Amino acid sequence: MANKVRAGILGYGRMGRGFAAAMQESGLWEIAAVYDISAPVRELARQQVPGVAIYDRPEPIFSDPAIDVVGLFTLADARPQQIRQALASRKHVLAEKPIAADVATEWELVRAIEASDRFVAVNLFNRNAWYHKDIRRFIAEGEIGELAVIRICHMTPGHMPLEGHDPEGPPFHDCGMHYVDVARWYAGSEYKTWHAQGLRAWGYKDPWWVQAHGTFENGVVFDITQGFIYGHLAKEQPHNCYVDAIGTKGVARMRHDFSEATVELYGVHEMLRKTAAFNDKKLDLMVDVFARSVLTGENLGFPQARDSVIASEVSWAMLNDAIANIPPVRGTPEEMQQILEHRRRLVNGFGLPVRMQELSDLPLAPV
Repeated sequence: MANKVRAGILGYGRMGRGFAAAMQESGLWEIAAVYDISAPVRELARQQVPGVAIYDRPEPIFSDPAIDVVGLFTLADARPQQIRQALASRKHVLAEKPIAADVATEWELVRAIEASDRFVAVNLFNRNAWYHKDIRRFIAEGEIGELAVIRICHMTPGHMPLEGHDPEGPPFHDCGMHYVDVARWYAGSEYKTWHAQGLRAWGYKDPWWVQAHGTFENGVVFDITQGFIYGHLAKEQPHNCYVDAIGTKGVARMRHDFSEATVELYGVHEMLRKTAAFNDKKLDLMVDVFARSVLTGENLGFPQARDSVIASEVSWAMLNDAIANIPPVRGTPEEMQQILEHRRRLVNGFGLPVRMQELSDLPLAPV
């Protein structure tokens, strides 16, 4: 490798397109090939990534010795075999989370990854966020005293049942594992205890809203609220997304609306307020740090598979606790169908019609 990393993209759905766009804007990447199972999506890739090899099967990407990194943006049930193939082909891996559809397989993959000399990054995008870095730096400076409580909330009119995320699990795993990871990252400790309560919105079998609270081994207390039942049919769609880091002397907090994020730092010596772009999934930062890591042969700060699997395992356990606590039912199947029909008329953040298997936790805009 010289000055650029050559990539093969597996899966050109929503996240695959997002990563490809970030790579095209970076001076550190060259996209060599794209694979997708769908013929229309392959045609879209030909238009958006001109001049690259387009495949209807992934094997040519794994067998190409000139490709340094494979980007795995398929669904969770396809990733285990693809990760194994990548390691066997001596490719580095940039993957979406979770890395498998079940925890046992995820831990098998961690052992294989950590026994190899290949880099495997998992898109825990919050670890690249400027606002979390600012808050953690403020805490490390002692400005809020001893960290005591972490409170995280992420409630949006996000993806619905039947919209194609089955391998990733219900929202508290598919999306909530990001916030399970963030709380652990702030606490700097492992989870010790938790209790969770859920709600089965519209009578659907899985809880679509979950709140979990508990403790870390070092005594930090947490609560995490995640739900995709927040105003789907409201005339103006709302969001309620925040982090509160409460210390024994002060508070550091963040709020965002998917456009801008505002950090407010109430320390013993200073009060700081900063508002800047939210920057969506921070894919530009992820592709930058991973490319530089591959080129230098040193992990320069990308999120790793072990952190992803811990977040996956704990979020599954919390979700199962919510299920064991018999979630009540609110709403009707008819309301769910009304919301699904409404969402079929929406477009995603890339200005393209939303396919059911591509819907994510991000807000959608009316056509």
